[in-house]
Amino acid sequence: MEKYRCMVCGYIYDPAAGDPTQGIAPGVSFQNLPDTWVCPECGVDKSQFEKVS
Repeated sequence: MEKYRCMVCGYIYDPAAGDPTQGIAPGVSFQNLPDTWVCPECGVDKSQFEKVS
C-alpha cells in the first residue's frame, strides 16, 4: 500500500500504521480513509495529500 504525504506540513500517512489518533486501524489504505479524515498534525483534508513514490 502506498504512503501519502501532506503537502502542507509533511506528515506521512502510512497504511501499515494507520492513524490511532482518529481511530484508523493499521491496514487501512489512504483511499479507504473516511472523507472526514484530516491530517493529524495540521488538520487539512485528504485533497492536500500526494502519493509518495
